[in-house]
Amino acid sequence: MAKLRDCLPRLMVTIRSLLFWCLIYFYCGLCSSIYLLKLLWSICKGPSQTFRRVAREHPPACLNDPSLGTHCYVRIKDSGLRFHYVAAGERGKPLMLLLHGFPEFWYSWRHQLREFKSEYRVVALDLRGYGESDAPVHRENYKLDCLITDIKDILDSLGYSKCVLIGHDWGGMIAWLIAICYPEMVMKLIVINFPHPNVFTEYILRHPAQLFKSSYYYFFQIPWFPEFMFSINDFKALKHLFTSHSTGIGRKGCRLTTEDLEAYIYVFSQPGALSGPINHYRNIFSCLPVKHHMVITPTLLLWGEKDAFMEVEMAEVTKIYVKNYFRLTILSETSHWLQQEQPDIVNKLIWTFLKEETRRKD
Repeated sequence: MAKLRDCLPRLMVTIRSLLFWCLIYFYCGLCSSIYLLKLLWSICKGPSQTFRRVAREHPPACLNDPSLGTHCYVRIKDSGLRFHYVAAGERGKPLMLLLHGFPEFWYSWRHQLREFKSEYRVVALDLRGYGESDAPVHRENYKLDCLITDIKDILDSLGYSKCVLIGHDWGGMIAWLIAICYPEMVMKLIVINFPHPNVFTEYILRHPAQLFKSSYYYFFQIPWFPEFMFSINDFKALKHLFTSHSTGIGRKGCRLTTEDLEAYIYVFSQPGALSGPINHYRNIFSCLPVKHHMVITPTLLLWGEKDAFMEVEMAEVTKIYVKNYFRLTILSETSHWLQQEQPDIVNKLIWTFLKEETRRKD
């Protein structure tokens, strides 16, 4: 009996792990079947339209707008990877580092590059695999450990030991992990529309609605097919994410212009440009939940109430993981693309937080 009692906890962990992976593979198969049906329906309606792609050889003018900053590159010595970023503001000012989500790139921070350059050296990065940053081929090169190390190395290469760190969506996930693993590097943490990573993993297993909203996480586990589905109908799925009634920017928001949309399509239509971003998701289930999870940095969490991909309840739960000043602001009638949809409000909230004297919780 004593041996059985000793083995029982390990057995329960094994069973939970088995059930977890069974759920993942089942949902992967289900999502794949749904997307395959969508593909067949699209082909039946118009095969020529389904496989049509417009050649885009030159970037839209907005990507070279000098008011946004200067295009720069930094090569990391240890990994050998070259990263692209756009920088605004004078060198020597405190660093504000901006981490984008999916499917985005540095341009999603255009409103913040203009806004904060007066007092900060603002750097909007193309994450590993995105845009003009290098994109390793193998999915193992996109584990969370690699992504965290990228940010640490980039900070060192830019000549800074700490920064104001802002992340949206997947960039928010990385920002949380940087604050957990390297708290000395983060003066203040600002996350937009992504909960603490442990809240996300626990919540998704208990709430079918969030499981449904995160279905793309599971779909992205499949090789090559997600990239193909994004590219059909001249990247219609990409346009849909930003413009549709269900997932796009709200009617009262600052909608993307035709040129803005072309900028996104231009970047992701380049050969192999979708594999790196989607590879970020292909390691997620083996990396979460994180073992060390407390955040000791002053934190601002901004959330769009109408986020089509994240349940707002996760934002409320996140505060239990922050052992410092924590502020949550939920903006009504706003979508997942918060810093682009309501840039004036978001910028004002960030300024207020940056200028506040915050103190650690006892």
